[in-house]
Amino acid sequence: MRAYFEGWYVKQQSEDSVIAFIPALHTTPDGQKAASLQIVTPGASYCVPYPDMELGAGRLSLRIGENTFTREGCTLCAHAKGVDLEGRLSFQSVTPPRYDIMGPFRFFPRMQCRHTVISMAHRVNGGLTLNGRAYRFCSAPGYIEGDRGVSFPRRYVWTQCSFEGGSVMLSVAHIPYLGLGFTGCIAFVYLHGREYRLATYLGARAEAVDNHAVVLKQGRLCLTARLLRAQDAPLQAPQGGVMRRVIRESAACRVFYRLTEDGHERFSLVSDQASFEGAWD
Repeated sequence: MRAYFEGWYVKQQSEDSVIAFIPALHTTPDGQKAASLQIVTPGASYCVPYPDMELGAGRLSLRIGENTFTREGCTLCAHAKGVDLEGRLSFQSVTPPRYDIMGPFRFFPRMQCRHTVISMAHRVNGGLTLNGRAYRFCSAPGYIEGDRGVSFPRRYVWTQCSFEGGSVMLSVAHIPYLGLGFTGCIAFVYLHGREYRLATYLGARAEAVDNHAVVLKQGRLCLTARLLRAQDAPLQAPQGGVMRRVIRESAACRVFYRLTEDGHERFSLVSDQASFEGAWD
């Protein structure tokens, strides 16, 4: 049996708070299954282990313990050492990309990791409490993506931010494949109903990349993301189907984004509620 993991990233933003949930299923090469729910806040993270996860039909339909996640919303109930979580959130106007973010790479067999974007932008309503702190969301921005495969890439940079009128996501990674490897990138800027997409399969290339900044160019388009101030916390990531790798993510940090077309600025933003992971060393 091949090692395997499948996980989702469900993020909510408001003017004064950010919280994300990462339910994940992982299987070792000898067939042992386990699951986990990670909770990510600015500067802190928590992980609750579970013996398994129930998966339903569709791109997001799962139950882990007493927690459920669907495209319509989530019910939260987790009580473990250091974690006291209760709440309910509803999602409206879920907006997937025009087509699979992996493009033709979704058909390639035995890739180390496959990425999916379930919602570039939607509205979040409801509330929750985590360890006595209340989080309230009233038509707040939300974002959902997922990953599945064997392991996270050894080297990668990822960032995402929602804002009034849309969202932005960018990922650059070293992709091992059939004994070789290449640098792949996928990104979008969703702006007032229009999707700008940059990807390796569309001719995009990383002009510059390190743990703090990425510049992507694709024809007339240039997308820049630069980490200005981090506030990271440890997260568990899959390696060989097991959540044994530790990475650092800033769930809410200051990041600068800019998209230009033929040298003309189409989008520019500095946000303190961006998420950023850098593992390019």
